[in-house]
Amino acid sequence: MTDLIKLTAAEIAAKIASGEVTAVQVTEAHLARIEAVDEKVNAFLHVDREGALAQARAVDEKRARGEKLGPLAGVPLALKDIFTTKGIPTTVGSKILEGWIPPYDATLTRRLKEADVVILGKTNMDEFAMGSSTENSAYGPTGNPWDLTKIPGGSGGGSSAALASYEAPLAIGTDTGGSIRQPAAVTGTVGVKPTYGAVSRYGMVAFSSSLDQGGPCARTVLDAALLHEVIAGHDPLDSTSIDAPVPPVVEAARNGDVKGMRVGVVKQFRGEGYQAGVLQRFDESVELLKELGAEVIEVDCPSFDLALAAYYLIAPSECSSNLARFDAMRYGLRVGDDGTKSAEDVTALTREAGFGDEVKRRVILGTYALSSGYYDAYYGSAQKVRTLITRDFEKAFGEGGVDVLISPTTPTTAFPIGERADDPMAMYLADLCTIPTNLAGNAAMSLPCGLAPEDGMPVGLQIIAPAMADDRLYRVGAAVEAAFNARWGHALLEEAPVL
Repeated sequence: MTDLIKLTAAEIAAKIASGEVTAVQVTEAHLARIEAVDEKVNAFLHVDREGALAQARAVDEKRARGEKLGPLAGVPLALKDIFTTKGIPTTVGSKILEGWIPPYDATLTRRLKEADVVILGKTNMDEFAMGSSTENSAYGPTGNPWDLTKIPGGSGGGSSAALASYEAPLAIGTDTGGSIRQPAAVTGTVGVKPTYGAVSRYGMVAFSSSLDQGGPCARTVLDAALLHEVIAGHDPLDSTSIDAPVPPVVEAARNGDVKGMRVGVVKQFRGEGYQAGVLQRFDESVELLKELGAEVIEVDCPSFDLALAAYYLIAPSECSSNLARFDAMRYGLRVGDDGTKSAEDVTALTREAGFGDEVKRRVILGTYALSSGYYDAYYGSAQKVRTLITRDFEKAFGEGGVDVLISPTTPTTAFPIGERADDPMAMYLADLCTIPTNLAGNAAMSLPCGLAPEDGMPVGLQIIAPAMADDRLYRVGAAVEAAFNARWGHALLEEAPVL
């Protein structure tokens, strides 16, 4: 590995701004790394070599003209293949959109380009973001760089694996039930789910519209904050976008301090089903926060026990509605159109060939939950549970007086590829700790808190903040990261095997 690919995004940006290295040199180093290792990792579905080098050259030309560069100008990034990108494929990990070239950029894509971030390509993912392992991709699973026989999390496993294998210093993910935080936890990286509505969903292929949220993925808390600041902000093209200033996330990441903060430990997030090593590392994180000056108290959120069941009614119901647009008539795959079949037959044949098993499972479940006679019993009841979960958060942050909540990010470390392939319920349990935040729309982060003693795989610490208090994540995250790095003598990823 060259030294360039080991640098943080902040360090790369500083070197480019000072002229110590060029953006082209940085981009070429990362493209070479992708070429060297991605055949084994399978983090990328599409590498835009020519486009990335063109963006890098534009940054170098700006600097040569004396123009001021942004905080991430010239820094390479891996983009989850769920955001539309003009001129290069967007597949959402599905055969039904294989080869589709969008005619426009998502708002997030546009903001990255305007900030002079260099987009290396599109990363692998569970089809339509439905999964917790990236095994549901139509283009094959991604491996975890810590152990290529294990999953890198999902649905954004391609983005997390690109970070952990040093193929990119920054990445973008999306989080519907934990798909940024869970991959971050099992790969030893940092992932943030911003407040719902803080990052535009325009141009993001929809899975579950009331839950989906794009966010930053990185190897450090500061890098995540710098990327967060680039992609967040009001967008009139997104009706759910929040028209409010972006919280001071970069300032918080540069000044991590938990002295005097009240930190709540969620009572419901431990017990049966949790790996012993995960709980051990979490308990060590709690003690660390106490040493740093935080007051730690236990918080009871009883409705959280119902979150998994509510989520797997709400998300499939919304997915069954959103995926109805893939009808073989307007764009994407078309099967059986030989002039002898009806439009309905062509649609059915196309969906049979184009959708994978997990997508079909959720569409069927969601359609049933929304059907006449069952709507109130299932979907309606799940929405009532969602309200109770939101009230539990409001109680904790309100009369409970806590500034943030913490928990393990995932109940276990990364499991072997194929281990849960035939057991959907076991797969769904991977998101046990992350789902409540999506249902309520709060902000949350996962960052590394050590390696599990049983298997030497990374463990994640989850931090949850109230809506539009995303800066608290970075304040706490930066303090914890600095303390752990000082204790270990290095960043956790430095212990990862080099591919």
